[in-house]
Amino acid sequence: MNEKPDFSKNANVAATAPAFFSAWDIHAYYGESYIVQGVSFNVHEGEILALLGRNGAGKTSTLRAIARLNSPQLRSGEVWLDHQPLHNMTSYQASQAGVGLVPEDRRIISGLTVEENLQLAQIAPPIGWSLERIYDLFPRLGERRKQDGTTLSGGEQQMLAIARALARDIKLLLLDEPYEGLAPVIVDEIEKTLNLIKQQGITTVIVEQNALRALALADRAVILDTGMVVYDDTAQKVLDNDQLRSEYLAI
Repeated sequence: MNEKPDFSKNANVAATAPAFFSAWDIHAYYGESYIVQGVSFNVHEGEILALLGRNGAGKTSTLRAIARLNSPQLRSGEVWLDHQPLHNMTSYQASQAGVGLVPEDRRIISGLTVEENLQLAQIAPPIGWSLERIYDLFPRLGERRKQDGTTLSGGEQQMLAIARALARDIKLLLLDEPYEGLAPVIVDEIEKTLNLIKQQGITTVIVEQNALRALALADRAVILDTGMVVYDDTAQKVLDNDQLRSEYLAI
């Protein structure tokens, strides 16, 4: 288990903080169903971490608990981002603190154009991510800025969902199954964009059933099994470990 960070105001953060983001011993429930059972992991600034595991391992529930959504309920544990505690925040407060969750269903708002979807999410005035900068990163969205967001292709909707998260000037990007239903050529394009986002210093946690693609993209990997961390190391070590991939990822 990772060493618990000390992000208190009186702490020597430079000496004690192991990461830009830290989840420490988090326990989350759906009603009385115990789903996330003491998960701990750290992510360094600008790093991409793949959060992997079989179906039902607790990956999406962990993301939702980090984003402070009401379901599942985070009953204990600590979540820190850039020296700020998130575990006592609402989802809205966590979003203001820099957490951006892109859910599996993308949740593009029907009846709004691409640009209106972005403007709705954008803080005012934008600090780091103006519409111009977003369109530079996603030129296809710029070309379709006046088109209803729900009429875009699946890949374009995924780009819009990621761009909408960036529009809030986030520090931590949480991606839940971003490759779901997309052709390999579109996945290639999204991965190129995620690497460009990494170059901007944004920290990313990606949950993805296509574990090989996620591992090829990520710097590090955390594997969950029945709501608990069973492995935490570099992504390359997971790629090199046939027994580990077979046992926990079925690949």
